[in-house]
Amino acid sequence: MRKAICTRLRGCGGGRLAAVLGTAALLAPAMHAAAPTVIAIRNAKVVTVSGPVLAKGTVVVRDGLIEAVGENVTVPPGAWVVEADGLTVYPGLMTGLSTWGIPQPAPVPSAGGAAGALQALTRGTATAPGQPAPPPARGPEDRPATTSWQRAADLIQMSDRRLETARSAGFTTSATFPNRGIITGHGAVINLAGANTGSMVLNTSAGLFTTTQTAGFSNFPGSLMGVIAYIRQVYLDLEHYEMVKADYAKSPLGKKRPVYDRALEGVAAAPRVLMPAVNAVQIDRMLRLAADLKVKPVLYGVHEAYKTAELIRKSGAPVLVNVSWPERERDADPDVEETLDVLELRENAPASPAALAKAGVKFAFYANDNAQPRDFLRNVKKAIEAGLPFDQAVRALTLSPAEIYGVSDRLGSIEKGKIANLVVTKGDLFQDATRVEFVLIDGQRFEPAPELPGAGNPFATTPSAEELEELWRLLWGEEGDAHSHSPRGVIE
Repeated sequence: MRKAICTRLRGCGGGRLAAVLGTAALLAPAMHAAAPTVIAIRNAKVVTVSGPVLAKGTVVVRDGLIEAVGENVTVPPGAWVVEADGLTVYPGLMTGLSTWGIPQPAPVPSAGGAAGALQALTRGTATAPGQPAPPPARGPEDRPATTSWQRAADLIQMSDRRLETARSAGFTTSATFPNRGIITGHGAVINLAGANTGSMVLNTSAGLFTTTQTAGFSNFPGSLMGVIAYIRQVYLDLEHYEMVKADYAKSPLGKKRPVYDRALEGVAAAPRVLMPAVNAVQIDRMLRLAADLKVKPVLYGVHEAYKTAELIRKSGAPVLVNVSWPERERDADPDVEETLDVLELRENAPASPAALAKAGVKFAFYANDNAQPRDFLRNVKKAIEAGLPFDQAVRALTLSPAEIYGVSDRLGSIEKGKIANLVVTKGDLFQDATRVEFVLIDGQRFEPAPELPGAGNPFATTPSAEELEELWRLLWGEEGDAHSHSPRGVIE
């Protein structure tokens, strides 16, 4: 078998062997040495975001926090030193909106254009695989598609494989939200690693996520008008609910106590509300709705911010820009002519971040849930090519999302006392040739996972289960046959 493997690989030193070894490394049992408590990254280019860029700076991390940063920092005795000449240190990257950490089912094909970009995020389930879907809320009135009491912090699972993929691309943090329904629940700001799920959570209430989904309804609220009316009614119910509670609390004698309503309690607890707004009409509509409901909105999508940047600025609302830019569907009929509006959106959407930056609007980036993190960063590069300054692009992936979600006192920049979430790269962010050397999350080091065979080469082929099993024995000895380690079970 060994000879057969080497023959197929055209010599055991060939590139295909490297690909197989990369796969074996992915499947190997995790082997970690005790993490050092003090780390010094020395002589690196340090992009602090909140301050000047240090050409030759040192960052000292102790017990998961940044202890010192500067050009003349003394390395503490006993520190584990990373000689970082030629490397760049950034704050760990943060996506402004995702379901990372909440395992998702197989993706559902989405519609094209701007609507598809929104649907790709808002489809799915917030329940763990194999678990039943949550029942609809039952309050004073029927509230289907509302699970506002649900919290992403309670749904996080370390088994979500997207966490490692995101870390390998330089991400350390996510604003993670449940995404099923119309009023789906509270998001959480999480680190993408930790000793357990509880240690990953940084903020248990990042905001309340809402959508304008109409699928699955045979009647009300099965239309856009119906969904908006439904959301308005929920807030009217909340107003009455809080009035009755306050009156009862003031003088309960002789009064019937109000019935506890977990759906309305969940809505009331939201520090901010995420509202979908891809095009200019939706942006205007959601800003008006937020004003009527008296909530603090965060718009997400905003592909037509190049048209509405001034309107958004006047509202004071921050936005989350979806960098999964509109594209023509790969299987679209080539004979079907696209409208001028569709072509204009596709051409100009990447210019939206530049327009927002020029207008002084606070914005952060996210991508469709089915997007690979590396593609996420490549699409940010398109925004830079469309006029967004590089430093603003970095800020939109670091300090700005931290500010939007109220955690900038802990995250988003390289400052003394903040959580040691860092990414160290060879080359500048957003360049195709740039390589992530490692990330620190709470001061713990993670190196990028090896790419699977074929990930970067469309002509590569995936080794068979038999090849991997034999290679496993060569690398790990007879222990490789153990069911707990055998690659065959992982593949099959």
